[in-house]
Amino acid sequence: MELIYSLDAINTAAVEFWEKAGSGNIFAFHGQMGAGKTTFIHALCEVKGVKDVISSPTFPIINEYKYDCEGTMRLLFHMDLYRLKDEEEAIRAGVEDCLFSGFICLVEWPEKAPSIFPDTAVHVYLELVDEKTRSIKIAEN
Repeated sequence: MELIYSLDAINTAAVEFWEKAGSGNIFAFHGQMGAGKTTFIHALCEVKGVKDVISSPTFPIINEYKYDCEGTMRLLFHMDLYRLKDEEEAIRAGVEDCLFSGFICLVEWPEKAPSIFPDTAVHVYLELVDEKTRSIKIAEN
């Protein structure tokens, strides 16, 4: 699946992403610095109904948010592995615990610790089309 969107239509793209993403709960976001991973994940959180302040987890590595899913409060993890050196550091930071928690995980820079991701992880590739337009490709499992 591919989505092409402009920044002013990012929430519409986020709705479409959730509709087409299937039943997966682990999403690994790939893309160069500045491709819009954090911005798109922010929109995904908003569309899910996260009421917490949504911020980049570059320094804390893991941000935990709550959202209402059919009357039940659920967790959503947003992780940024950019500052990590390897899988061991990711495990010590609690990334693996989140990945196998059963909750939604949105992970930036998964290539920093590729071996800890389950085979069911959905890989999402963001690319710059131009200054205001992005392309998102969701790899088939």
